[in-house]
Amino acid sequence: MSIGSGLGAQLGIAPEVTYGTYVAPTKFLEFTKESLQLKKVTAQSAGIASNRLLPLASRRVVTQRSGTGSLDMEVTNKGMGLILQSLMGTTVTPVQQAATAAYLQTHVLADVAGKSLTIQKGLPLTTGVVTRKNFLGCKIISAEFSCEVGGMLTVSIEIDSKDCEETSVLAVATYPVMAPFHFGQMSVKTGTYASEVARDGIRKVSVKFERPQATERYYAGQAGTKKEPISNDLVKITGSLEGDYVDTVLDDLHTSDGGMSFVWDFTGPIIAAANAERFTVKLPVIKLDDAPPTIEGPDLIKPTFNFTGLYDGTNQPSIEYMSTDITL
Repeated sequence: MSIGSGLGAQLGIAPEVTYGTYVAPTKFLEFTKESLQLKKVTAQSAGIASNRLLPLASRRVVTQRSGTGSLDMEVTNKGMGLILQSLMGTTVTPVQQAATAAYLQTHVLADVAGKSLTIQKGLPLTTGVVTRKNFLGCKIISAEFSCEVGGMLTVSIEIDSKDCEETSVLAVATYPVMAPFHFGQMSVKTGTYASEVARDGIRKVSVKFERPQATERYYAGQAGTKKEPISNDLVKITGSLEGDYVDTVLDDLHTSDGGMSFVWDFTGPIIAAANAERFTVKLPVIKLDDAPPTIEGPDLIKPTFNFTGLYDGTNQPSIEYMSTDITL
């Protein structure tokens, strides 16, 4: 029995071999909130019969099924690999660093074909009995990472799902000992690619990856469910830098529309040797879009520079993740 409230909830994930085919969860995420739910399209017969005043319940049918929703969570020093792989697209095997317990995952931007998840959520009744909903064929449509003064590094994920079923058994949740990345570990570097220098005065950073996909692939012979979404537009990377007006570097780049490389890093405790727990977003080139400094009153000038991540022609955006995870 579990606690009969959200405190007794659980969320487990597993990579699928075949899109939309259930795989028992192997990893369990600590999350702050979620909104995954079944979506169904129904059709009601409109046939007229003598003296019938209401449509017949037996003549209502479900013509399409899918799932959608969001997942909010803190980014932790363990257990993030499957989420990052599903977002970025590269098939990743953690690489051991020398003979230490540190393993590096390098998630380089690639197509997300074949990268789908089974997500199982356990919902407690007030009695403590936990019901389950298994979302099949889950594809990450977008993920926004954010961290500000005094806060944790968080991510908000938008998910598209092929279907939801409630027959597969509830998995037993187990959690590794883990800790969140946070503002005290954050640094920002900008400049020439591979030679970036630390930026001063930054208070808040956000980066959003959007993976546009054709999510309406409903065909005859699919029992009202969709086939795997296919990438159907360019990837969109956007973000913002909020801080104090300590120099004119960003302001000048906004004026000239010049590009710069961007490295957003969180470095935690040492795992072994010189290898620390680490989460790093690398964007080879960003360009600042709007919001040059304005004076709002007597306080410090605090510009927010919104940016777009682009391709420099050689290097792809990536997320590096150093942890003790031997597998995703």
